[in-house]
Amino acid sequence: MRVGLAIYGSLETLSGGYLYDRMLVEYMQSCGDQVQVITLPWQNYFFHLSHNFTQSTVDRFYNLDVDVLVQDELNHPSFAWMNQRLVERTSYPVISIVHHLRTSEKHPKSLKWIYRQVEKAYLQSIDGFIFNSEATRHAVEALRGEKVSGVVAYPSGNRFEATISPHTIVQRAHASGPFKLLFVGNIIPRKGLHTLIESLGLIPDLDWQLSIIGKMDVDPDYIQQIHRLVEAKNLEKKVEFFGKLPAEQLKEKFMESHSLVVPSTYEGFGIVYLEAMGFGVVPIATTAGGAREIIFSGQDGYLVPVEDVPVLAERLRCIIEDRSQLAGMGIAAMQKFRKFPTWENTGEAIRNYLLSRVNEKGK
Repeated sequence: MRVGLAIYGSLETLSGGYLYDRMLVEYMQSCGDQVQVITLPWQNYFFHLSHNFTQSTVDRFYNLDVDVLVQDELNHPSFAWMNQRLVERTSYPVISIVHHLRTSEKHPKSLKWIYRQVEKAYLQSIDGFIFNSEATRHAVEALRGEKVSGVVAYPSGNRFEATISPHTIVQRAHASGPFKLLFVGNIIPRKGLHTLIESLGLIPDLDWQLSIIGKMDVDPDYIQQIHRLVEAKNLEKKVEFFGKLPAEQLKEKFMESHSLVVPSTYEGFGIVYLEAMGFGVVPIATTAGGAREIIFSGQDGYLVPVEDVPVLAERLRCIIEDRSQLAGMGIAAMQKFRKFPTWENTGEAIRNYLLSRVNEKGK
């Protein structure tokens, strides 16, 4: 099968969505498929809209020699109207990988209206979908206004090939020393680091340490806000910033941590929660989006309302003070992780769907 994959920037971009795309490419290539990655430049959202009407950009897709074109939905402003032109001039089906919709995020009301119109136009131009969760499927169908053809292919959390025993999880939970909290994600408002810092500011009496891992240059204003917040709460000695870490060092951080806390305002799925669970690390996420399909709140992690600082602080206090509960939840988290697919399973589900759409288009 000859596959085109349209993305912004580099496939090596640090995010769960790009990891998903990268793993798919690797799997398809291992099956003997030819995958051509077509990159468009990162620009302002409204500059991206101009791609629809830039003939040189349109021609790149007119001239593709592929059986199917897969577009990362992040690129929706570039294809919202271009896809309608492609249908008239090409024979390949257009499939979208949806990690989460822009309209599922928090935005000013006026901007959100614009995003909604553009994103809806894009979704209506697509032949089929690859979803990372049922929550994402529901969001797409709600915006498009109808049921759609697609496959839900859950991401895997086995990037690190985690191997940890229940005994080790229990030992870690009861070890002396501070409770080790972990935040992993790009330092942007949607990931909710400000909510975590505010919550920790309510429990300074407890013995904890927070490690913050992720790209710190995505939103310079926000990272400055976070540093000021840490100082205002007098938490400088309890919070450490590591920036982006290589995979092996990140794995070590997972191995030594007790709980991963990423209280995002929205996650289409949340691969990092599943990765943490592979190490018996208790995840704390929010009720918004696909994390509900990973975490059974109170059993193998916690789900808290978006930006609810007191509730998050209460959940943190519970597991910091009750190490036996922490150990039990850690073991349950590891067991939940093992029920999710491997990246090979995920790739196979997607590839089978793409083959079915190619065969259907060829009839």
